[in-house]
This record gives sequence, structure tokens and C-alpha cells, in this order.
Amino acid sequence: MNDKQKDMLRKLASLAGLLLLILAFSISNDYFFTLNNIMTIGLQTSTIALIGIGATCVILTGGIDLSTGSVVALSGVAAAMFVNTGIPVPLGMLGGILVGGICGYANGIMVTKMKLPPFIATLGMMMVARGVALYVTNAAPVSGMPESFSYLGNGALFRIVEEGANGLPLVKFPGIPYPVIIMIVIAVLFTFALNKLRVGRYIYAIGSNEEAARLSGIKTNQVKNYAYIASGLLSGLAGVILASRLVTAQPNGGVAYELDAIASAVVGGTSLMGGVGTIPGTLIGSFIIGVLRNGLNMNGVSAFIQQIIIGLVIIVTVSIDQLRQSKKK
Repeated sequence: MNDKQKDMLRKLASLAGLLLLILAFSISNDYFFTLNNIMTIGLQTSTIALIGIGATCVILTGGIDLSTGSVVALSGVAAAMFVNTGIPVPLGMLGGILVGGICGYANGIMVTKMKLPPFIATLGMMMVARGVALYVTNAAPVSGMPESFSYLGNGALFRIVEEGANGLPLVKFPGIPYPVIIMIVIAVLFTFALNKLRVGRYIYAIGSNEEAARLSGIKTNQVKNYAYIASGLLSGLAGVILASRLVTAQPNGGVAYELDAIASAVVGGTSLMGGVGTIPGTLIGSFIIGVLRNGLNMNGVSAFIQQIIIGLVIIVTVSIDQLRQSKKK
């Protein structure tokens, strides 16, 4: 069995797990498999998927990014503060995304130029980004943005609203949330980049054997920088979307998002050893986590128990990956 067949097998196993979860929750709760709840799951999962795609790019190179959650918070705060200074909303949001990209670039420089272990470099950035977000806001939420700031996070394509019998608006079709559309577009673009572009092949080569990649002429430091910048930009995008959804930027937001990002990648078949993983797999992993959280919530399961269950899922998934790696050796 070649590597492509193994990747396909992993994706099919993850997809089968997702379908089983959907079936189980549909049986346990009549409201789970409804159009409104499906759109809700898509909206909630879009943030996890975006940061998970960024984490996948980094993990494929053999690295790790622990700063994701803090960058999400800082980017949302930056976008809100830019808009409150009078900058047009689209430009303010773009500024927030660029702040995320700068954090990712700093991570890449620390890993490639300063030769810091990725764990230490991104752990430091996690603390710095969170500290900056808290300092510039004095630990208070940023609000007061115009109504248009909420369109990105709360708008939906093809939404149908009619006037009800009581004169109040009646939603006939909730529409496809804009964050879900963005998630799909980003997933398609990164899938294309990793599979068809030279930089994508280089990312896989570095994760498989960095020294061999370097000796073959690949500028390994430059490619690793691209991966960390991508992770930062996607964290920034997720932060802006989250701030838009809440119409408030929380400097304390995004806590433990880095764990969701890593979990979605690992559950979707990405190896923590590097060189193995796909964006579609990460997307499936994101939805497994999203469906788990939504279904457990609808069935009244405690948030503490949810953490235990998701933690066990991650442990089992990583254990299977480690067994697979040991068999290769």
C-alpha cells in the first residue's frame, strides 16, 4: 500500500467517524439534524477549521504553533481598535489579519534564524500576544464599532426572511454563513497549494526529512517561514471573524484555541512527526470536534465532561499515529 492509499484510508476512517457521530446525535436528539443546527455547527466549526488549516501547514514541516489562541485575540482587538479610530471597516479588518501575519512571521524568524525550538518560540509568542492584547485594552473588551463590523461574522448568503403573520420577520432559510463560505474557499486554496504548487511539495519534503530537503536545494528556512506566516494570517482571520460575530473584541478570547487547532489537524490524520497530513483531513477533524461539542451540548453533557471526551479522542488518535510510525521503523 503506497502513501496516497494510506492517506485516503486515514481520511475515510475520519469521515466514517464523523458520520457515526452525526448518526448517534441524530438518534439521541430530534433537533440535532435540522437545517438551523447544521448551519450553527458550520458557523461554530469555521473558526476551528481556519486555525486548524494554519496549524496543519506548520505541523507538516515538523513544527508546532502554540500561539494561535493569543493571536486570535490580538488580531480581533487590533481590527476593532483600527475601526474605532475611523479606518473603514474592510481596511480595519485587513489590518487585524496582517497583525496575525506579523506574529506568524515573528514565530518563523525565531524558529529559523534564532534556532529556537518551535515549542519555545511559539509559547513565548503566545504570552507576548496575549500580554499586548490585554495591555492595549487595559483588559477591557473593545466595543462601539459600527453595525457594518458585524456583517462578516453574522451575515449569510441566500438568507430568506419574510414578514410573519404577527408582523415580525420570519426566517424561511437561514442562508449559508459567510464564515462557512470563507472556510470552504480557504480549504480549497490551501489544498491546491499543498498538492499542486512547488511550495506545498517543499513543505511535505521538509517534514519528511529536513536535511535531505536542504541538501536537494530547498530553501528550508524560507519555506518554514511561509508555513508560520500562513498560520498567523489564518489565526488573524479567525480572530477578525470572531470579533465580528460578537461585535466585541475580547482580549481574553481565543483561550485554548491552539489546542483545538492541533486537535483538528491530528484527528484529521496529520502526523505530529511532520510530512503527513492533508487539508481535507483537517476539515473533517474540525467537524468531528465541532459535532462532538454541539451534540454533547444538545444532550446536556457538562462542559467538563466534554473536555474529558475530546481529550481522550486526541490521546487515542495520537496513539494510533505513534503506532503507525513505529511500524514504519
